[in-house]
Amino acid sequence: MRKWIAVVAVPLVVAAGAAFLWLGGEKDAPRPAFFQGEPTTAHYAPIATRAADPDPLTAAEMFPTGSVTAGESTLASKGTETLTDCATAVWGSAEAAVAGCTQVLRAHYATPDGRVSGQFLIFNLADAAAADGLVAALKDGGFVRPAPGTPAGFDGSRSWAQARALGHYVTVSWVAPVGGAGQVDLTYPQVAMDSLSLVIQRRLVR
Repeated sequence: MRKWIAVVAVPLVVAAGAAFLWLGGEKDAPRPAFFQGEPTTAHYAPIATRAADPDPLTAAEMFPTGSVTAGESTLASKGTETLTDCATAVWGSAEAAVAGCTQVLRAHYATPDGRVSGQFLIFNLADAAAADGLVAALKDGGFVRPAPGTPAGFDGSRSWAQARALGHYVTVSWVAPVGGAGQVDLTYPQVAMDSLSLVIQRRLVR
């Protein structure tokens, strides 16, 4: 049995070389103020291609519980969906990068007090090279669209996002404060959202 490697970390710190302020892009499309993207690694070689890992993803597999928790932060699910037209979930250069994608699962989450909204997406791409290409596109010139039900006050100008290529998959976790009042620490909400990436580890030991 292969050894699991935990992929959850506190990834988004305001530091030189670790934060990206993005301007421009599609009109009215929110973009994260801070982003981190990670290419795939040799650990995910067993699922480097869809041919080696052909079973489609399911919402029950990816979102087995109704909430995610990290530290003192819990976000409850507000709905999930499965899309077969991956281009509808992204914009800009990311549209070309999802060519060959067969499905994207998307879920929307929120804290009980409504002060933080988050979403998680996973793209099923042809191979690891395509996955790395999508991560690069999400960094430069494109990004995901907000999930249905995202509140109007979702503040992309203060949001954090992380994208990971995991074999032939790409996961995106994205959190933001809702409304402009007060300072909101996004550290634990981001970690909670990104923890959903761990589910893919189960595909390594099938």
